[in-house]
Order: sequence, then C-alpha cells, then structure tokens
Amino acid sequence: MITNLLVANRGEIARRVFRTCRSLGIATTAVHSDPDADAPHTREADLAVRLPGAAPADTYLRGDLVIAAALAAGADAVHPGYGFLSEDAGFAQAVLDAGLTWIGPPPAAIAAMGSKTAAKRLMAAAGVPVLAAVTDPVEADLPLLVKAAAGGGGRGMRVVHRLADLADELAAARAEAAKNFGSDEVFCERYLPTGRHVEVQLLADAHGTVWAVGDRDCSLQRRHQKVIEEAPAPGLAPELRGRLHAAAIAAAQAIGYVGAGTAEFLLAEDGRFHFLEMNTRLQVEHPVTEAVTGLDLVALQLAVAEGEALAAAPSEPAGCAIEARLYAEDPAHDWRPATGTVHRLELRSPHTEFTGRGLRLDAGTGNGDEVTVHYDAMLAKVIAWAPTRPAAARKLADALARARIHGPVTNRELLVRSLRHPAFLAGHLHTGFLAEHAAALTAPDERSTALAALAAALADAAGRRGALPSGWRNLPSQPQVKRYRADDGAEFEVRYRLTRDGLRAEDHPGTALVSSTPERVVLRTGPVRHTFEVARHGDRVHVDTAAGATVLTALERFPDPAAHTDPGALLAPMPGTVVRTAATVGDTVTAGQPLLWLEAMKMEHRVTAPADGVLAELRAAPGQQVELGSLLAVVQPTP
Repeated sequence: MITNLLVANRGEIARRVFRTCRSLGIATTAVHSDPDADAPHTREADLAVRLPGAAPADTYLRGDLVIAAALAAGADAVHPGYGFLSEDAGFAQAVLDAGLTWIGPPPAAIAAMGSKTAAKRLMAAAGVPVLAAVTDPVEADLPLLVKAAAGGGGRGMRVVHRLADLADELAAARAEAAKNFGSDEVFCERYLPTGRHVEVQLLADAHGTVWAVGDRDCSLQRRHQKVIEEAPAPGLAPELRGRLHAAAIAAAQAIGYVGAGTAEFLLAEDGRFHFLEMNTRLQVEHPVTEAVTGLDLVALQLAVAEGEALAAAPSEPAGCAIEARLYAEDPAHDWRPATGTVHRLELRSPHTEFTGRGLRLDAGTGNGDEVTVHYDAMLAKVIAWAPTRPAAARKLADALARARIHGPVTNRELLVRSLRHPAFLAGHLHTGFLAEHAAALTAPDERSTALAALAAALADAAGRRGALPSGWRNLPSQPQVKRYRADDGAEFEVRYRLTRDGLRAEDHPGTALVSSTPERVVLRTGPVRHTFEVARHGDRVHVDTAAGATVLTALERFPDPAAHTDPGALLAPMPGTVVRTAATVGDTVTAGQPLLWLEAMKMEHRVTAPADGVLAELRAAPGQQVELGSLLAVVQPTP
C-alpha cells in the first residue's frame, strides 16, 4: 500500500493528485524550484523538497534530484503528472530501481511509444490505422506537417504550405525538438486542416483488463496545443465510436500497457481515422472524462499501481463535459504569453466535487501568485458538466464570463466567444477552428469597452471625492478627462461632468449615473441598468460585469514626450531567451518578416519587422536573455 506519494511535477496537476491522495489517506510530498518555493502546490503538500534553480532543465527535469527528494522525504511512490519526466522511460526505470512504486505504465511501454515514427510502425503491425509519413514531399503532398518524433505539446511542429519553405521549417523543428526532447528526429506527414483531434481514454490493469473509458474531442487548438476539450466527442456514429475504442484497446494491448493512457487519432471529414500517438500518462483534459463517468482517474491509477484488478467494464458516460484552458496570453497578438501577479482568480458560481457534475476549477495559481517565464502559461482549467452539450457550453461560457480574473492578460474572452460561436454549438469542429474564426473571436467590442472606461473613470472619481463628487462645480466648467488603453491597443478618452442635474458624459448621451463607489458603479443607459465591479492594481483597471470583463490601463493625461519610442524600434514583448535570428544588419526587410525568435513559457514567439525598410540595428543574439521592453532591433523604414 502506498503511504507517501511524491508528485514529480508542479502547478495544477500536482494539486490535482494531492487532492485524491488526501481523500485516500495518503501523505503527499512536493518538489519545487526556487520560483515555486511558495507556489500553491508547495504550500499544500505535507512535505516539500527544494530542487535548487529556476529553469526546468535544472529542476523538474532532473530525475536524479527528484528520486533523491523522494527518498529523503520517505515517499514510497512517485506520480509524474504530465509533461516534464512523465513520458521518460529512463526516469520510470530509475524510480523502480530505487525501490519506489511508479504510478504509470511499464518503462518498456513508455519506450515503445517514445518515438512517433517507431510507434506508428508498431501500431500498423497491430492493425491500427496510421497516417503514413511523407519521405519525399512533392506539391501534391501539401500542406505538410513537420513533427518531432519524440515530442509533444506542440513543440517541434511546423505547418508547411510551400515546398520552398520546407528546408527552413525542418531545421527549425529539429532545433526545437533537440532542445526540448533531447532528440532532433523529425518527420513529415500530410496536414489535414479540417481534421478533428479525437482521443480515447485508456485504463489497463496488470491482470489483462483494458478499459476504453470514453472518448474526447480536442480539436480547438492554437499552435497545435489544445484549448477547449469535451467528452464525449460529439457527432460520432455508434459504429465509428466502437471502431475508435477498439483501435485504442488494440494499441494498448500491443505494448502490454498498464495504467492510464490516451490513444490520439486524427479523424478526417470522410470518417476515416488515423493513429497519431499514445500519451503514456494522464492527460491535461482528463477532468471531462471524470465528469461524464463519475470516476476518479487518479485514484484508479493508484489502485492499479497497488496491484488491484479493474472491474470488467467502466461506468457508462452520461451527459457532456467541456473544459476550457485559461492561459496567460494574448490571442489578438499572436498568442503572446503574459507574466505578472495574479491578484484574483475565482469563479462566481458554486463548485462541485472534482469528480462531480456541475462546475469545477483546477487551478495551478492562486491569488497573489506570480506567472513567470519559466513554465507553461496555463493558469487554470474550468470544467462544466450538464445533461446536454448545449447546456454544458452555456454553463461554461457563463462561468468564464462571470469569473474574476485580475492580473496578466488572458484568453478568457476568446474562450467565451468560442463556446458561444454558432459553429461550435453546431459541432463543426476541426483543428483549424480558432484560425478560421479568429476575426470573430478576437475582434474588440469598442462599445462595451467605452462604457467600461466610463465606469472606471467614475470609480476613480468616487475614490477621490469628499462631500461632493470629484469634478463637481457650482458653475459651468471644463469636463473631467481620463484616458485608458485596452489590451488590444485601442485608447479611450473619457470626458464627463458631474452637475447638479447628474452625469453628462460627452460620448454617452442619455447615460445616467445611479451610484458610484471606488469598487462599484451603476449606470443606466436608456431603460437598461448596468452594474460594474471595479478593481485597480497599479495602473491596471479590471471592470467586471455579469456579461464579461474589460481590462484597461490607466494612462497619463499628458504623456511624457521622453517616453516616446522610435516607430522602427522593436522591443521585447516579454522576458525570454533569444533562440535564433533570421536577418543581419543592413538587410532589406518587409513588414511582418520574422527577424528573430524568443522562447518563453515553453513556446517560441516570432518578432517581426514593423514596416518595410532596412535593419539598422540588431542587439539580440542566440542564447541571450532579454527583459520585457528591451530593445532588440531597429528597422529604418523605407521613405
């Protein structure tokens, strides 16, 4: 029996495993890097062991340090979570060699699926449909997807639409794969832009029983990383669902699988499906399967690791569950990640038990925690269950819209709009969904933002007033003026007067002020009453309503001319590491042309030329660490 479990991971998944351990009476041990010394997973564990350093390569990816931590804490089992060392066969074997229980499949099964190319050969031999690799691409094979053989999480992947770009994309994918996975092996296969990403949750014991615990659709992705997932996968005919489950079970049986895992498939429009890979671990999106089945997959992982036998079949799924991943990133600006303090992160709706049916929040960060460049940008997962798919989508969208999320910019609005989009509700899902509907999902709502800016200005005035409203005059006077910038870059100037006859807002005729405090403003526009909750953190102002939220940056009324930046200057949009450059000083460049790549939060981000011109300065070099706002390059625009 397991008595003390170490989770070789951090953030949301560590907290998730600890939650089950507490319910089972198992003591918990955390490991943490220096930036995570006071992280939620560190605070919640019974014991915590420091891994000196900040970078994953020095901490969470050091299997020897993790095993030493387990032994020092008296742990008798190790759960790898997902990411980091979770699919490292060598680490799994080292855990077993240390006399500890490994919460995962046998090392041989992990190794069998460790290379996508080798895994495809194994699956083809087992009769599982696979998508053939393209070894000598021609025009007819386009578009192509370049993939890292040992990779995952969207890293080492490139879509190629022109053969002329293939060599450069192969080189970039190899470099990224080598850095992230220790292998630069890549391969090409045909890219199906309207294919669906459908996967089957597997659970197998050591006594020969293999469960297909239902399926999920994970087609809504950005940069080949999942954003919204749901169970069951919608619109599958019973015969097709049966064939998918049978193929997944055959895949597990072919490698002697034990434990929890996921078989991933690409489903074409014509109903044919192809094996993509097997994730030999628990998936990020496992909560949707738990919600529709009522199973605790982590508890089942532990039971299997202790040698227990599964029942003949799992419980039948009921209803629909949808999960949205909340990221600290800006979808309107090429998914640029964001850092900073999370001042507030909470749902406004009641929670249920984590395997129950209602709303569930699995968060890796809490109030006051820092989002840093060292780790993935995911803040939390929000999961909703309902008897029907439309009801689950409605419940999740409403929960996200009402949530209080104060801190770095997030993808919250994109999630809400995706869940309410007619194509999503109709089940028209494919991996290019977010790109296809990008305009509708990221377009600014200027009317709502302008009204939120007025509420922010009135809340600010309420905080500075005495007996009379700030700006009140007995005689006609100039209007009060406040300036704000929305996260999409649009600026709003609020001009208003507070007179004996009430509010006079220049851009909002007919809008009346009902009441105002520094934290709450009530306005009436025509017959409609609007309530705004306002919170300010530094120069960032969060304006929340039942329908959604607006984040503004308060601007100085008279900007400092010295703060003006040359229009050709390229500043680092985030702290990170320069991965590579693609131009040299003196080169003629065009607007949008990539000049260099920054790596932050486990992803690469392009920095492009702002205009046509000549690259006059390049102050970045591969391997260089840069801070937010650092000058990277200067483009002298063409006259």
